[in-house]
Order: sequence, then C-alpha cells, then structure tokens
Amino acid sequence: MSYANLKERLDDGEIVILDGATGTELQRRGVSMDPAAWCGVATLDNDRLLSEIHGDYIAAGAEVITANSYASSRLMLTPAGYGDRVEEINRRAVEAALRARDAAAANSGVVVAGSVSHMVPLTGGTARVDPQAMPGEQQIAEAFHELAQILKASGAELLILEMMYHPLRSRLALEAAQATGLPIWFGLSARRGDNGKLLSFHHLEDLPLDAVTALLPGAGVDAAGCMHSGADLIAEAQAEIRKAFGGPLMAYPDGGYFEMPDWRFVDVIEADRLQSFYLDWLKAGTQIIGGCCGLTVAHTQAAVRARDTFLESGLRP
Repeated sequence: MSYANLKERLDDGEIVILDGATGTELQRRGVSMDPAAWCGVATLDNDRLLSEIHGDYIAAGAEVITANSYASSRLMLTPAGYGDRVEEINRRAVEAALRARDAAAANSGVVVAGSVSHMVPLTGGTARVDPQAMPGEQQIAEAFHELAQILKASGAELLILEMMYHPLRSRLALEAAQATGLPIWFGLSARRGDNGKLLSFHHLEDLPLDAVTALLPGAGVDAAGCMHSGADLIAEAQAEIRKAFGGPLMAYPDGGYFEMPDWRFVDVIEADRLQSFYLDWLKAGTQIIGGCCGLTVAHTQAAVRARDTFLESGLRP
C-alpha cells in the first residue's frame, strides 16, 4: 500500500495503526545509548536489530513504521563526533525500515515514515535542553532541512514531526518537512503545569498548547495529534488540537521517563490498560493510534485489539 492508499483510508474515516518506540526499544533489547546523541548513533552497529524491531511491529499489526531518525539531525550527531556520518546514519535507518517492510508477508500494507524532531543537546542525566549548547536559528534550520531531504532521498514515504513543543523550532521543522513535498503528520507533546493546566512540554517556559497548534492551519498537514505524553493527557490535548486542525487525529503516548542518555522504564502503562485508553480515543474520533518511548510490541497489539473492538461495536470513526 502506498501512502496515497493510506491517505484514502484516512479520508474515508478508517483507523490506522502506528508502530511503537524504536530508540527505547533498542535500549530495552540491550543496545547502549550514546551519551551525546541518544539513539541515533545506534543505527550504525544495530541496523539488523532495527529491522527486527520494525518487523516485530509489522507482525503485531502496525501499518506505519517509523525510522530511527528522531535524534539523528546534525545538531545531535556533530557534538557526539558523528557529524561526518549524518547522511549514512539516517540513510541506514530508513533502509532498516524498508528491509523490514519488504520482508513482511503483508509488505504492501506498510508505509515507512521518517521521524523529524526538533531535539537539541540535552544536559546529561536530564530531559532538559542544555542552554549552553543551544545552536542558533540558522544552524537549526539548516540541520532540519538536511535531515528531511536525506530521509526523502533514502525512501521515506511520509515525515512525522515528533515531539513538537517549542514554537520556533517546531516552525523550522515544519518548514523543512514542507520543502520535501512529502506528506506530513504533526505530533505535539504536552505536560501538566503546576496549576494543573495543560501546557506545551517545553520545560524552560510555561507555554499554552496553542503556541504550537497555531502552526497547523494552512500548513498542509495530513494528520496531527499528541505524542510522547502520558495517556492521561491525550484526550485533553486532542481537544485543543481540534480547535486548530480539522483533519485526522493521532494519539501515541509514552511510558516512563528520560534521563539523557537512557530511558527509565518506570511505571510504564500496562498494555491492557492502554487498550482502554485507545478505545476511548477511537470513540472520540481519533483515527491513528500507536506508541512512543517506553512502549513495546505488546502495546501495538493492544492498539489492534482496541481497533477491532471498536469496529465490532458497529461504530465508525
């Protein structure tokens, strides 16, 4: 199935299953993370394992698999000493996903996406941006454009903007994705403020979600939703996204927390419990469901069960 076929399904109101985590799944399966670049560098020595992970998600029912390019822009790879291998790392990440798709029995039903985040260097042992290592706007824009073009040239059929929470960097990532001409899905991330209000995930400043959702109108985005956020935040975030976006909604939460360079698999939501959240989101009109950091093949299987239960109920998105 080409992306055009997938888009037709979304336009017809059908449900699409997105995969789960790649970077944290590499770690969970024993791969060491780079202290400066997190999971991106891992592709070099583990592209066969990446293909295995993608294949496991496909076997579980994922219809879109996402290349391990979330942390692979020049902004992350250069400080880690891999600035001369940006093209290679991202090309091999896409190729690992393509191999898994081609090896799957139902390979015609899977779309390969490239992940574009606006990740910048983080302070070690935290999930917070390192202000001392923050690149300039022009450098950020160039890195995003480079990454997006590499992903397209390598065979990605779709770009997913992931963990969009900083208005400027989100805009630059969106512009880079638009320049490729590829379809775009837009995933923002949220957190709960000290006063209980839902905010952008940005930790250095309390920003309302509309500081990010304001980018959506007229952006040519095919789907938008909330990701890399707790399952308990998704529905509220979706309601805010809906104010700015009338297209298909997606939801793919995380489980655990990050301390650079490792994911902490603490209090990860159980698959059966997440299944009930998936079902609620489908009833509210969400069409794309999957998982993010910390979530596994079992959670993809839960998404499939939720979809099947929803369809068997006789309801339609």
